[in-house]
Amino acid sequence: MPRKIVFIGAGSVTFTRNLVRDILTFPAFSDAVISLVDISEANLAQAKAVVEKIIEVGKYGATVQATTDRKEALVGADGVLCTIAVGDADIMRADRAIPTEYGCSICVGDTRGPSGIFRYLRTVNVMLDIVKDIEKYCPDAIFLNYTNPMAMLCRTMQEVAPRVRTSGLCHSVQGTAEMLAKWIGADMDDVDFVCAGINHQAFYLDYKWKGKDAYPLLREAVKKPEIYNEEQVRNEMFIHLGYYVTESSGHNSEYNAWFRKREDLLEKYCTHGTGWNPGLDSMKRASMFSGNRDERRINAFKTWMEGEIDLTRGHEYAAYIFNAVFGDMKTFEFNGNVRNWSLIDNLPEGCCVEVPVFANKRGLSPIHVGNLPEQLAVLVNTNARCEELAVQGSLEGDPRKIFHACLYDPLTAAVCSMQEIQEMVNKMFEAQKDWLPQFKHFS
Repeated sequence: MPRKIVFIGAGSVTFTRNLVRDILTFPAFSDAVISLVDISEANLAQAKAVVEKIIEVGKYGATVQATTDRKEALVGADGVLCTIAVGDADIMRADRAIPTEYGCSICVGDTRGPSGIFRYLRTVNVMLDIVKDIEKYCPDAIFLNYTNPMAMLCRTMQEVAPRVRTSGLCHSVQGTAEMLAKWIGADMDDVDFVCAGINHQAFYLDYKWKGKDAYPLLREAVKKPEIYNEEQVRNEMFIHLGYYVTESSGHNSEYNAWFRKREDLLEKYCTHGTGWNPGLDSMKRASMFSGNRDERRINAFKTWMEGEIDLTRGHEYAAYIFNAVFGDMKTFEFNGNVRNWSLIDNLPEGCCVEVPVFANKRGLSPIHVGNLPEQLAVLVNTNARCEELAVQGSLEGDPRKIFHACLYDPLTAAVCSMQEIQEMVNKMFEAQKDWLPQFKHFS
């Protein structure tokens, strides 16, 4: 029987396009059933047309289905991928705009801090519905999540539906490893690394080129202005902490107290060196979620459909994981988001960590890493514990725990008083109250 792969949030067409392309390159899946799910019929139609184009150009034997009925799609699935976003343009603007009123400079706002926490709170209800449906309709499936905020969502799903084989994926691990290899002139085939921490804040504990420690070469590389300026925030963190962090400078500038608390620091560190353009204020960034977004989507779709289709397999982990678990490959190692059951010894037990995981016919097996270096553990612990508070607050419907999660967020605490943070959180609850059924009251 052909394998069945379900895409939830298939209207995220770029993700769907790239992941389907990768999956179909493996012989085990060339005749797969690709089942697309989205709540937007217009976006779903685009995604279906894209997949049909890939099948046509690749001369694959695969078939594609498209439906707004998630439960129908999940029946009999072998693999499930999730790339959803929850919320309209106004509420996404509020994620950034309200913290900005209180002096919190937000760059991306999708992972942690007040913006990431409230994105989590409105997304988690939908994600729990999804994982419960997987548990009911395809309990043996591998469920791979790409939706942010990754750690808090995966942590919650893995508690509520622990029997579902769930992991979260982020391309920043392999993407950053490739960037570092380029800086020292290495071929990725000759690079090995151990990377661990939490999503968007994992560190390369080892980074080796041809079996030798490559960190001395990286320390020399970042002294070059052209390399330093590519990733100013991350390179500063590397210089002072001694280990390189995964996710981009724009993201990481939000996860600590060092770069976004004063205008002079923003000007010095956050106006260059990241594709997320952290020098752009949050209200301008919020405009990405309004205006002619639909028009841009349509134009991008037409451009891709009319252009030359490249079917070269990419470096996203999902297709390789599926191939290892129920395809032709024996074992594949990746970095995934799983609960910390004695994997990183000096992070909270049970929190969500990003560690090396082996995928094979037995499923997904994370490995024990040990301790993070102490200077990393202080920072990562703070963020992991804030995420734990947010998860507990959502599961219990306790707004005080949400306030405390925001209270200890490093950037928020660097610029706001306790009373200001309470007022900000109350305002964010009020703005999002229609999206947060798990909370009975906000005060």
